[in-house]
Amino acid sequence: MSSFSFMHAADIHLDSPLRGLERYPGAPTAQVRGATRDAFVRLIDDCVGQGVAFLLLVGDLFDGSWRDYNTGLFFIAQMARLKSHGIAVYIVRGNHDAANTMGRALRLPDNVQEFSTAKPETHRIPALGVALHGQSYPSADVSQDLSLKYPTAERGAFNIGLLHTSADGSATEHAVYAPCSVQALVDRGYDYWALGHVHRRMVLREAPHVVFPGNLQGRHIRETGPKGATLVRVVDGRVTLQERHLDVMRWAVCEVDVEGARSASAAMDRVHEELQTLRGAAGELPLAVRVRLAGATDAHREFVSDVERWTNEVRARGTELDELWVEKVRFDTRSTVNLASLRAHATPLGELLRELDALRDDPQGLSELRGELSLLQEKFGAVDADERPTFDRDEDLLSALGDVEQLLVPMLLEGEAP
Repeated sequence: MSSFSFMHAADIHLDSPLRGLERYPGAPTAQVRGATRDAFVRLIDDCVGQGVAFLLLVGDLFDGSWRDYNTGLFFIAQMARLKSHGIAVYIVRGNHDAANTMGRALRLPDNVQEFSTAKPETHRIPALGVALHGQSYPSADVSQDLSLKYPTAERGAFNIGLLHTSADGSATEHAVYAPCSVQALVDRGYDYWALGHVHRRMVLREAPHVVFPGNLQGRHIRETGPKGATLVRVVDGRVTLQERHLDVMRWAVCEVDVEGARSASAAMDRVHEELQTLRGAAGELPLAVRVRLAGATDAHREFVSDVERWTNEVRARGTELDELWVEKVRFDTRSTVNLASLRAHATPLGELLRELDALRDDPQGLSELRGELSLLQEKFGAVDADERPTFDRDEDLLSALGDVEQLLVPMLLEGEAP
C-alpha cells in the first residue's frame, strides 16, 4: 500500500456572514464579511503546501442557495488552483447545501467529484489504492441512518467513508441529521471515517479513526477557539492526524473573576489583564471577544446602576489592544451585602427578600409570574437569540429572581438600613 496524505474539511459555509459584531461601530466589517472566503483560500494554500493527494469536503460547503453566482465562481477558481497541482476533490452535500436547496449551479472542474444523492457510491483512486464511499443529501431533512447502506470495505484498499451526520448524538448544539452510531461506522470495516456537521473538532475513535474536523471558520460567539481542517497522513496503512488551524478571525469568551474588587476601576484593571492574555494566545489573528465579569464585588452597585457606561469601559479596554473587538459584555456580578442577615431583620427589605424566597418554592406563583413575563418576551421577539430573555422553565425564572435580588438590594439599601 502506498503512502499518501489528504486533507479532511467540512462545514465551510462559504459566504455565510459572521454574526455579532455588525452592531458595534468599531467592528472589522471587511474582515467579518470575507472571513469564510479567506479561510477557504488558506485551506487551498495548505493543501498545496502540504502536497496532499486529495481534499475531502464533507457537507455544508455552502450555507444555502447562492445569493448570486459570485459564490460559485469563487469556489470554482479555488478548485482550478488545486487542479493545477494535481489535487483531486471529493464532496458530499449536507443539510445546508442539499441538492433541493441550491437554486443555482455551475459545472464543476473535472478534478472535483460529487457523490450521488440517490444512494451511496464509491470513487476509486487506483494509483493510491484508495476507495472512497459516500452519499450526498438529496434534501435538507435527512433523518435516516445513511451509513447502513454504505458498501462494505474493499479488500486490499484503504477505505474512507464520507458522511455528514450527528453521529452518536455528538451534535448537541446542532439539529440531528443522518444519525448513526460510531459502532455502526466501525462495522463497515473502513480505515477512516471523514465526518461533517459538528462544528467542534472531535476524534470519536482511533483505529479506525472517526473524525469531525470542525468548521473552517468560527462565525459567531458559539464557535470559539481555533478552527480549521485535519491533515491525514497514511504510511503503510498507518494513520496519523494533524490539526491545521486555518481560520482568519477568532472568537473567544473572556471570563473575568472580579471577586473582591473594591471598585469598578479595579475590576476594569482585571478585565484589561485577561484581554491581554487572550490577545497574546491568539497570535496575530484578529479576535472578537465576549467578556463576562463574575464574582461578589463592591463594584456590583456601580455596574447595575450604569450598565451602559461600564459596558463601554470594557470596550475601551479592548480598543487599547491591537485587532481585538469586544462583541458583548455580561455583568454576572453579585453584591457583597450579607443577604442572610438582611432576611432576618423585620424591615421592608427583609420582608421583600422573604417574599422572593417564598415565591421560589411556590409552583403556582411561578406559573403566574411566567404568564406576566410572556408579554416581555413578545417585546423581545425580534432580538438576537443571545439577548432574548427566556422563562419557559422554572430554572429560568429562578435565575431571573436571583438577578432581581442582586439588582434591587444594592439600590434599596441606599434608602433603608438593616
